[in-house]
Amino acid sequence: MLSPSEGRVEWQGADIHSLGEEYFTQLTYFGHRPGIKDELTTVENLRVAAGLSGVALTRQKADEALAKVGLAGRESLAARLLSEGQRRRISIARLAICSSRLWLLDEVLTALDKTAVAFVRSLIEEHLADGGMAIVATHQDIELSRGVTHRLELTT
Repeated sequence: MLSPSEGRVEWQGADIHSLGEEYFTQLTYFGHRPGIKDELTTVENLRVAAGLSGVALTRQKADEALAKVGLAGRESLAARLLSEGQRRRISIARLAICSSRLWLLDEVLTALDKTAVAFVRSLIEEHLADGGMAIVATHQDIELSRGVTHRLELTT
């Protein structure tokens, strides 16, 4: 997201910093923090995030996305009442509804149980199979079965 200290980052042959919205509308960033508002409900958090990304999201589609991540029945709860794993699931639901081509995922598996990890893995695999790209920074193993993947392991 910052300018590189050397070289340049390109998207479709052009420096990303010269593209502006043309690049950023194709990007979904998932940080190591959930990026949700405690005072909003799960549905409100998802709909606000979708709106900021330019995605029109009906209440029904929001409910469906939240059900996919295991939050059915919690749509009207304020985020502050949820566990850390449930709060992460709100953010994961963003991936289920986004249409961007490039996903930057920073520690996407943190605070998730085995079921949620499997769901995230399937989302990434579907995204890759549909021609999307994902850059995943993680301390946990994430074995993807579909798509072309390249693994870069950094050690100290």
